[in-house]
Amino acid sequence: MLEPEVLASIIRKHRKAARLSQLQLAIMAGVGKTVVFDLEKGKETIQLDTLRKILTVLNIKVQLTSPYMSQIKQDEIS
Repeated sequence: MLEPEVLASIIRKHRKAARLSQLQLAIMAGVGKTVVFDLEKGKETIQLDTLRKILTVLNIKVQLTSPYMSQIKQDEIS
């Protein structure tokens, strides 16, 4: 499981590598600056849609894993 501090570090490193300020990232993602600040400080609660916006701007991909993934993929084909 991904700890909030690890996610915070990943987002901060990607933001800095993209040479974006917290405000610039917030504007590009369409979220408030405090959301980016809180997220980089390891806040544990954030709306999934908000997180997806930030990850999209930073070109960070998330992969879900589950013991049922092959079954779900097979159900989608059928």
